[in-house]
Amino acid sequence: MSIAVALSTMWAQQPRFEADLAAFATIARAAGFSHIEVSHSTDERGLRELMSQSVLPLSSLHAPAPRERTSGGWNTDLNLAAEDEAERAAAVAATLRTIDLAAEAGAGSVVVHLGAIGARGLPADGAMRRLYAAEAIASPEAEMQRRAAAEQREAGQAAAMRAARRSLAELADHARRRGVRIGLENRMWYHEIPLPEELAALLADHEPETVGYWHDVGHAEILHRLGLVPLEDWFRIAGGRLIGCHLHDMQGIVDHRAPGTGDVDWAFLRDRLASATVRTFEINQHQAQELLAQALERLRREGIVPAAAVGRQ
Repeated sequence: MSIAVALSTMWAQQPRFEADLAAFATIARAAGFSHIEVSHSTDERGLRELMSQSVLPLSSLHAPAPRERTSGGWNTDLNLAAEDEAERAAAVAATLRTIDLAAEAGAGSVVVHLGAIGARGLPADGAMRRLYAAEAIASPEAEMQRRAAAEQREAGQAAAMRAARRSLAELADHARRRGVRIGLENRMWYHEIPLPEELAALLADHEPETVGYWHDVGHAEILHRLGLVPLEDWFRIAGGRLIGCHLHDMQGIVDHRAPGTGDVDWAFLRDRLASATVRTFEINQHQAQELLAQALERLRREGIVPAAAVGRQ
């Protein structure tokens, strides 16, 4: 199995790369990465530059790339599970464009956030994060907030899932014709879609060659540490459909840290991530450059990525 070990352009959100993403590609290759994933924070100029450079190939695009203004804000704010049909249609259109660009770039996968229940988060979700910060996540108050979060989510779940399934059907039909796979990503907020049981239902609607699961290590850790979704549930329900993953470390419930600088249990993940053909380091722009190669070496030792990554020669 060929495995792409990619660095996300999340790390490239720095002034020095604003007009020179080819330099980002050069740094990624020097650190040992074989591919680049284009994040939804990358604008069209940057995406086109990455599509035309010859340093590293693109493994995947994270929808809705490129980042663009819409009449109501940014395309990243659009909700594929919106009950408002105009917003849902705009979200679909933005993601269809990402699929087309992935096909043009030779990137085989598109990572998709399938939306959320409502436009805002759940009050109980925010309360649990405050309780975690206060080291009270195991308290009776936290358990009360977990029950409240489930009730708050359930109120809008059915309508949001109907919209999400409709959006995914449109995206999957287009992706199949363009030869691109969709990876449905697990999310970091409890009101977002999908939870594991929803993921199972969504995947059942589509062939594995077109739609699969994209596991984000940090997002799963956050919901696990808040006591909302056990880590194992993602793999028990969707592990057989895993196509890619986002790798980053955690400090408490703060994610997107360079692997090796936090407390993720990589041994737990080693076998569970084995079928992922794209393994993207999604490290934020505040992490020091020297941590890139160190993070890659750390996950080589952990058996999460292959012993060597080779990009374009």
